[in-house]
Amino acid sequence: MAKSNTARIARAEPDRPVKPKVQPADLDRLIHERVRLAIVSALAVRESLTFNELKALLKTSDGNLSVHARKLEDAEYITCDKSFEGRVPKTEYRLTALGRRALERYLDHMEALIRATRAR
Repeated sequence: MAKSNTARIARAEPDRPVKPKVQPADLDRLIHERVRLAIVSALAVRESLTFNELKALLKTSDGNLSVHARKLEDAEYITCDKSFEGRVPKTEYRLTALGRRALERYLDHMEALIRATRAR
């Protein structure tokens, strides 16, 4: 004989305040990608980093780093200054105020997701 859902429905949850739901879909997709998150995080703790410093730190290829850095630059999360030291080109990145706020919002969102998951 099949069980009825009546018993389950009858035992409704006690009244609890409804917490705002934190949705993973609300994450900043621009920062959420691994290499871009690493770039922004590294720049959050250093005033600036050169292309070669970031490449070594993240252990990534020139092409991969430049594509991800360009996306962050287009969003105005980082700035890119190109210069020469002698005849050697030097590319230096800095986190903008907008980028820092975006990272802080991202981290707050991740912390809220973690708290919501642990509360279950």
